[in-house]
Amino acid sequence: MSEVVRELLRAYRDGEVAEDEVVDRLVQHPFEEHLIGRFDHMREARTGIPEAILAEGKDPVAVAAIVERYAREGRQLIATRVTEPVLRALEPQLGGLQHYKVARIVSTLPAQIEEARAEVCVISAGALDRPVAEEVAVTSRLLGNPTREIFDVGVAGLNRLMGELQTIEKSGILVVVAGMDGALPSVIGGLASQPVIAVPTSVGYGASFKGVAALLTMLNACSPGTGVMNIDNGFGAAVLATKINQFGMRRIQSMREQS
Repeated sequence: MSEVVRELLRAYRDGEVAEDEVVDRLVQHPFEEHLIGRFDHMREARTGIPEAILAEGKDPVAVAAIVERYAREGRQLIATRVTEPVLRALEPQLGGLQHYKVARIVSTLPAQIEEARAEVCVISAGALDRPVAEEVAVTSRLLGNPTREIFDVGVAGLNRLMGELQTIEKSGILVVVAGMDGALPSVIGGLASQPVIAVPTSVGYGASFKGVAALLTMLNACSPGTGVMNIDNGFGAAVLATKINQFGMRRIQSMREQS
């Protein structure tokens, strides 16, 4: 049972919410209808990941309304791919939100890091890959992971990567972000014992086909065991890293309880 449900039960115990409201939120109406979709209040309790929305392409006013609702209730909501129109709609409330400009993320709550988890190390190839790498790093922290960034260490200058190998070896889960030929995850996967999550980006000249070339390179990686996300999907990579971490923590807790 997640902390969200525990807080609801504590509020009921302390007389802050009525029994009918507890039943309504847990059983009858775990979803809430909004202009931009049905929002799942029990997502974190069920999956370990809080509610998130892809803001790009959605009605800015509707996005601002749901963000305001979650912020007012003190609940976590992560909005990714936040566009300028959405930012303008959010402007009256931005002072109370967490805004990460490069990552294009807005969160209703700040990061709360669980230091016992394994560190997520986000590694990117070039400067143009940074927005996606920042999306990984910011999301990872918002989901509670200790997170480190190592940027601009692509295969065009492997000496830069060699200088970071000791740091990489000490990390827990590696997320490698690269565009153009997408070769960096294969290189790191051949050196690292940790899980490697590869994220292709839509960076490169014409024959990169907006990230398809990098995606195919990563799917055909010579180093086995590399997980590959969709093009530019930094958020998804952070979620996968988080679930690996959460599973590890559950296993540790289970072993402690059995000993």
